[in-house]
Amino acid sequence: MPFLGQEAVMRGSLLAEAGIPAPGIYLGWGSFLIQFGNLIVIVLMVILFVVALFLPFPRGKGRK
Repeated sequence: MPFLGQEAVMRGSLLAEAGIPAPGIYLGWGSFLIQFGNLIVIVLMVILFVVALFLPFPRGKGRK
């Protein structure tokens, strides 16, 4: 039976060969935990939403 360290190394090498990325960076605040990449996507979506609120809709010519 392999010891835990060897098993972890074998599992890590299998994941690397399968193309599965290593775990990402997690940010936590109290009971709130989010991956850094997901936080970036959420922030960009909120910024895009706020920008869309303030940009005027295009108006067709000749419409009053």
